[in-house]
Amino acid sequence: MSEWLEHSVQVEVEVPIELVWGLWSDLEQMPKWMKWIDSVTITADNPEISLWKLSTGGLDFTWKSRITKIIPYQIIQWESVDGLPNQGAIRFYDRHNNSIVKMTVSYAIPGLIGKLMDNLFLGKVVESTIQADLERFKVYALNVQDMSLP
Repeated sequence: MSEWLEHSVQVEVEVPIELVWGLWSDLEQMPKWMKWIDSVTITADNPEISLWKLSTGGLDFTWKSRITKIIPYQIIQWESVDGLPNQGAIRFYDRHNNSIVKMTVSYAIPGLIGKLMDNLFLGKVVESTIQADLERFKVYALNVQDMSLP
């Protein structure tokens, strides 16, 4: 029996929501700011399905993910349909030329051992990694904005 664990982090980015949305909604760009994500490929036959590859500590994980909900400039929600069990959402909040990006990720790990691992170290590693990813995204978005200014 698997236990679902959830982690949420957020960052404020000093760029307009349109830029933030444009960068996140292009899933194939995510490896530019997400450390463990090696690749994201949108399937040609169904743009709601993407193929993900994650590498960390010599371990590789792959999965297919399906977009379950999109509200432009507000939310992108997903769930895995094959491979590593996970689900989550990216939420966007417009703060007048600033944007808040909040990422919530849930993943399934085996029962009691997984819960113990999460409490001891796994949860902290996942949250700190996702927070660092959002900080890298912030730098990336600010650089994209700077390159587009006259």
